[in-house]
Amino acid sequence: MHTQSLFTFSSILDNDFYKFTMQQGVIRLFPGAKAKYRFINRGDHSFPPGFADVLRAAVQQMVNLRLTREEKSFLQVTCSYLNPVYLDFLEGYRYQPEEVQINQQGDQLEVTIEGFWYRTILWEVPLMSLICELFYKMNNVVRVSDEEIIERTRLKIENYRDLGVTIADFGTRRRYAYSVHRLVLKALCEFGTGAFIGTSNVHMAMLHQTKPIGTHAHEWFMFHAARYGFKMANAMGLEHWVEVYRGDLGIALSDTYTTDVFLKQFDKMFSKLFDGVRHDSAEPKAFADKVIEHYKRMGIDPKTKTIIFSDGLNYDKVADIAEYCRNKIGMSFGVGTNLTNDAGPKPMNIVIKLSAAQPQDGEWTEVVKLSDEHGKYTGSEHLIKLSKVILGIDDY
Repeated sequence: MHTQSLFTFSSILDNDFYKFTMQQGVIRLFPGAKAKYRFINRGDHSFPPGFADVLRAAVQQMVNLRLTREEKSFLQVTCSYLNPVYLDFLEGYRYQPEEVQINQQGDQLEVTIEGFWYRTILWEVPLMSLICELFYKMNNVVRVSDEEIIERTRLKIENYRDLGVTIADFGTRRRYAYSVHRLVLKALCEFGTGAFIGTSNVHMAMLHQTKPIGTHAHEWFMFHAARYGFKMANAMGLEHWVEVYRGDLGIALSDTYTTDVFLKQFDKMFSKLFDGVRHDSAEPKAFADKVIEHYKRMGIDPKTKTIIFSDGLNYDKVADIAEYCRNKIGMSFGVGTNLTNDAGPKPMNIVIKLSAAQPQDGEWTEVVKLSDEHGKYTGSEHLIKLSKVILGIDDY
């Protein structure tokens, strides 16, 4: 199979926005830190023979990606909080394929990433996108037509508008293909006036002159646990985010070490400084209740704050959440796979997660994620148990 025809990355900005915002934070605060990431095949997908070779060749081609002057100008105009030093750095950034190790044992794929955190942080999303796209192509899977993709997206965004909610595209990492993503964004922009507010994909945001959306991911807090300990991870992660962004990008991710632990550390200062929180695991209405009650305890009107819901959403889930939260708290929705991988075949269930971190002049330290949903835990069983003891988390 000819690898060149399978490769679809045309821009270094074809990545989620929070990767760039975190990268700026890492360069400023942790330039000497190193990181390891690991591919997790949650859906137990079987990969065809030769998949690792094709993926490796596609990764090798990513050395050719670089920030263009036009792209740099877009970031300067659209994202004033990305400083000139960082944008100059990004202009000189090149992917280094030797940071990525790809192997295949039978039908199982192994992918690991290792290197300086400020460099390796950009690999996760494009790698996942490549794995998905190549998986469908190498299995000769047939998708629905371009017209059907556009029609499905039109119906979704018009239904969301009828609900009176705002929607962002969060679907880069598990999209069916780059071409499908382009079609989805075309339809969202054309038919989504009043409902569609932007995309997590910076390249797509530039192409369609819409807003790139995102703040930080679990790895931000996971690194802080390696550097400062589990008990200080949330507070130090938030503190450093404020130090870098001074009030911009004010949606805090709440479930790296369970929402209950997060809210204990999300004190009045943070609750007032941040515009809201993002929901990414477990039952969304129960989460909303916790967050609303938290703001009330802090003497803050929940209606002045926002929850961004982003966990495996489709229309029925969004409608249920919207009905429950309306007039209680602000809300918006990041819809991912249901937008960019509703093309016929079953979507893949894969992730790439930070597995270990080495703070500057420190030792390699394993990291874990303790989502509100046990199925989303990552890390060794031993460290998961230890972190629960340290954080006082009971099994539930």
